[in-house]
Amino acid sequence: MVYSYYPGCTLKNKAQDLDRYARMSAEALGFSLQEIEEWQCCGAVYPLASDEIATKLSAVRALNDAKEKGQDLVTLCSACHHVIKRVNDDMQNVEDIRTRANNYLNLAEPYEGETKVLHYLEVLRDRIGFDTIREKVIHPLTGRKIGAYYGCMLLRPSDIMAFDDPENPTIIEDFIRALGAEPVVYPYRNECCGGYVSLKDKPLAGTMVDRVMESATDHGAEELITACPLCLYNLRTSGSAKKLPVTYLTELLAEALGLIPEKNAEGGAEDAEG
Repeated sequence: MVYSYYPGCTLKNKAQDLDRYARMSAEALGFSLQEIEEWQCCGAVYPLASDEIATKLSAVRALNDAKEKGQDLVTLCSACHHVIKRVNDDMQNVEDIRTRANNYLNLAEPYEGETKVLHYLEVLRDRIGFDTIREKVIHPLTGRKIGAYYGCMLLRPSDIMAFDDPENPTIIEDFIRALGAEPVVYPYRNECCGGYVSLKDKPLAGTMVDRVMESATDHGAEELITACPLCLYNLRTSGSAKKLPVTYLTELLAEALGLIPEKNAEGGAEDAEG
C-alpha cells in the first residue's frame, strides 16, 4: 500500500522523530508514505473567516496532488491533519470556497474534495489493524502505564474530523494496548494544553499543562504519548507540576516493532525543540 504523505513543516525540523519513526514503522508494517512534491505549509491554523481563501490554497494543492496520483493523503501532525481535513470538507461542501480556490489555482481539472484524508493512526487502525500490529510486535511494552494525550485538534469538530468519539476516544488507548502496554484513561486527555497561547500568555498555558499532568499522574500514568509537536513541546516546557515523560506515538510503535532500542519510561525521543 502506498499513500501520499504530507509531513508538514515541523516534522522537517523540530519534530523529526515523529516523521522518522513513522516512516520506519510503516515500511515494517507493509505500507509506504510517499511524500508529495513541493508541498507548502498548511498554515497550522484553520482560518474561520468565511471569505478567507488564500491561506487554504496550500492545503488544496496537497489534496489535489494526492488526487492526481489516485492515492489517499496521510498526515501525522495534529495541526496539519486538522487544517487539511477541514479544508477538504470546504472543497466538498462549500461552493463559494470551492469555486474561488479553483479559480486561484487554475488547475487542469477542478478539485472538489475527492481525496480521502487519513491520520496515520487511522491507517494503523482501519487499514493495517491493531490485531496485525499486535502480531508484529517484537518487544512488547509490558508493564508500562501510558496515557494518551489527544489534545483538541484531532477530535474537533467531530462531524468533520470523524476521528473518534470527541468525549470518549479510544483509538490511542487501543494502539497502546496493541503494543503490550497498559493504557491509562484520565479526564484531561482530550483537553487543550494551551499550546497556541503559550507565547501570548505563558501562565495560562502553564496552568492548562499542569491540569493535564496532574490528571494523568493521579490516574496512574507514568508517561504520555502524542501526535502533536506543539503539544509535546508545551507539555514538556510549560507549567510547574511534576512532569511525566512525553514522547511521540510513532517512537513507541518503532520501539515495540524492534526498530529502535527499547527504552524505559524515562527515555524518549529528542526534545521537540532540538
